[in-house]
Amino acid sequence: MIRFFLFVTAIGAASAQQVADLKFDTTVAHPAYAKKNPAVLFDEAHHNFHKADGRYKPFANLISSDGYRVTPNREAFRAETLKPYRVLVIANALGSENMGGPEASKPAFTPEECAAVRAWIERGGSLLLIADHAPMGASNQILAHALGVTMGEGYTLDPQHSQEGAPSTLIFTRENGLLAKHPITEGRNAEERLSKVVAFTGQSLKGPADGATVLKLADSAFDYADRTSTEQRPVAGHAQCVAFRLGKGRVVVLGEAAMLSAQLGGPNQRPMGMNVPGNDDRQFALNLMHWLSGLLK
Repeated sequence: MIRFFLFVTAIGAASAQQVADLKFDTTVAHPAYAKKNPAVLFDEAHHNFHKADGRYKPFANLISSDGYRVTPNREAFRAETLKPYRVLVIANALGSENMGGPEASKPAFTPEECAAVRAWIERGGSLLLIADHAPMGASNQILAHALGVTMGEGYTLDPQHSQEGAPSTLIFTRENGLLAKHPITEGRNAEERLSKVVAFTGQSLKGPADGATVLKLADSAFDYADRTSTEQRPVAGHAQCVAFRLGKGRVVVLGEAAMLSAQLGGPNQRPMGMNVPGNDDRQFALNLMHWLSGLLK
C-alpha cells in the first residue's frame, strides 16, 4: 500500500512535467493512405490533458505521416461539427482545466454532445476515446455510458504482469495471454503483428457484451479508487482496451493514454510511451487507426 501511494504520488508530480518527445521518429515509410486521406477530428474543446500540438503531438505527427488529415476541434460536439470527419479522437478530456482540482472529475461532455457523438458513430463515424486514471475516468464516464462502456475511474495495478517495481505499468503480450487476437493486434501482415504493448498507469474498462477485449486484465489485476485507498477492487475479466461496432461505425476505448504518446516525464526526462524501447506501442497506435478507418476488417 505504501509503495503504491508513493508511486502514484510520483506520477502526479511528474504529470505536470510531461512534455512531448519531439525527437521521437514519427516517419511512416509506407503510408497507409497515399490519397483519399481520412479526416481526423482531434478534440481540444474539453479541457483535454492531451492535445495534438501538445503532449500528443508525436501521435498526431505519426498518423499524419501515415496519411490521415488531422484537424483540432475547439467546439462542442454537434452533428454538423462531426459530419465531415471519418475518425474522432478524444484524449483525456476533463471537467476543468486543473486536473488536480475537484472540478476535474465532473462530466467533460453534455448529454447533448454524447447523443450527437453516438448518432454520428451509428451513421458510420469512428471514435477513439482515451480516458486515463483518475480523474479522467469520472469525467469521461458520461460518454462511455452512452456507448455501453463502464469505466473503473481509479488506478489499475497488476503486480504479476507489470514492470518490476511499477505495478501499474502493465505489460500485455501474447505469451502472458493478455494481448488478445483481434485485427488490431494482427495488423495487415507479419510486420504489423503486435507482440508486446505496455501501458503506463491507467484505469479498467468493461465493454459491451458484443465488444472485443483487445488488452485483457488478468485475474491478478485490481483497482484502487484513488491514491490513498486501501481497498482493492478485483477487475478480472475487465480490460484496458475494448473495440466494438456500433451501427455502421466503430469504437475503440482505451483506459490508458501514455501508450499512444511519446513523452519525457519528470526531472530526469524519463521516456514514457511509444519512445520506450522494446514495446510495440507505435505499431499499436497505427493499427488502432487502421481498424477505425476501415483498413483492417
